[in-house]
Amino acid sequence: MDCREFRNKHVAYVDDLLSAREMDAMERHLATCRKCSRQDTMVRRSLMVVRSLRPIEPSPDFMRRLNARIEQLGPASRLDVVGARPQVPFAAFAALAAGIAAVAYLAVETTHYFAPASLTQPAPAVATLPETPTTPPMANAAFVASVPTGMPVWPAVLMMGQAPMEFASMELREASLTR
Repeated sequence: MDCREFRNKHVAYVDDLLSAREMDAMERHLATCRKCSRQDTMVRRSLMVVRSLRPIEPSPDFMRRLNARIEQLGPASRLDVVGARPQVPFAAFAALAAGIAAVAYLAVETTHYFAPASLTQPAPAVATLPETPTTPPMANAAFVASVPTGMPVWPAVLMMGQAPMEFASMELREASLTR
């Protein structure tokens, strides 16, 4: 906790209105900061002085004397004492509201004007060669092993399924090598 936060929460701390966690943080700050500790001591002593004062009681005839004094001033002076409120024309109120709206609009627009422009750049496009297929070659061990076992259908099926990929990858490899 810093001193600014301590000062902002000090009234609630003195009145014991903070949570237990905040009260603990305030007490830890008081133990480490001499300046805030002095301020807390001064405020608590001032409160003790004010609370120890006797309540002020007006004299028994205070209201009678006050009313007599007001009557003595007369009805014309009552308006001066109470103070008649001046009437504010609607045009003045409208002009004030328009001025406030204009200042608010200018404040918003200037923040947009001086804000840094967001420079969005598209992600760079990178062209790469296609990866070589991870399919097994045409003459792999499974193909070779299936021929002598008497399963003539599976080698043909494997060959038909892999042939287009093999031929396409060979064409791409040849094209990339000629470049």
